[in-house]
Parts: sequence; structure tokens; C-alpha cells
Amino acid sequence: MKTLIIVRHAKSSWDNPTLSDFNRPLNDRGLHDAPRMAKRFKEKELIPERLISSPAKRAHDTAIIIAGIIGYPETSIIQNKKLYHAEEDEILDVVQGFPEPDDVIMLFGHNPGLTDFANRLMDIHIDNIPTCGVAASSIAVDRWKEVNWSTAKLLFFDYPKLH
Repeated sequence: MKTLIIVRHAKSSWDNPTLSDFNRPLNDRGLHDAPRMAKRFKEKELIPERLISSPAKRAHDTAIIIAGIIGYPETSIIQNKKLYHAEEDEILDVVQGFPEPDDVIMLFGHNPGLTDFANRLMDIHIDNIPTCGVAASSIAVDRWKEVNWSTAKLLFFDYPKLH
């Protein structure tokens, strides 16, 4: 059994129009929501063995904030450039390449790819994973390379404005 926790980056800033999309930082709301969501996630007592993030500043910064609160070493966060604005098939490819024997992995990325990926993976319909939203799934496979569409079941879906 594998567990995949999908996290959309927290709210980012558009204050500096000269910054590239890749380099946009978190805004005040994102800096507030990421720790709140990390604390709510920590209460579920689901401990990721590995954090894998898009290298975009807003995604990686979200991963760093959450890692600090759940007790995961920041220096162990893996950045995967394939996750930057990836479509669902590209995300599936990344997941199928996750390292063994890790059974619980947290992935940080972007919409619309993350929402599309979650819907196809779990055969559900979520209109939108909001910024800093978390969708966790259990997958009845022995190895990450066996993960495919409709193989996962939703464990929980949480986002800042839910509570």
C-alpha cells in the first residue's frame, strides 16, 4: 500500500511584475495558510517519508514551511523540475518514478495539473484544489511504478477555507 499526499503551493504574490512566474514568492496569505495547513496535516498523524516539490519558488517555499512544522528536514526536500506546471500525465510519470521503499510521499506542485491528476488518479471530481490545498490518497499497489489512473482512493481533502 502506498500513500500519496498532493499539496498545491500556497497563495503567491503578483506584486512584482518583473519577476518570472517561476520566481514568484508567497504572499501574506500564503505565508499564513501554509503553517496552518501544516498543523492541520500534522494532526492526522500521517508521516511522509519523502517530500518532492516543483522547484518554483512558491511551491518549494510551501514545502519548506510544511517540512519545518511536520519535522521533515528542509535539506532533504527533493526538487523535481518536471513538476513545474506539469500536466496530469507528467505528474503520473514522476509518481511512477518515486523511490522505493518509501510508502508515504508528499508532492508539491501547481494547478491545473494537480487537480486534473488527483481527479484521474482517484476517479473523483474535485473542481479545484485551492492554493495550499491537500488531497491525500491511498493506493493499493506494492511499487510506485504500478500506480495508474483510477488506482487510488481519497483519504481526505483539506484546504484553508474549509475550516
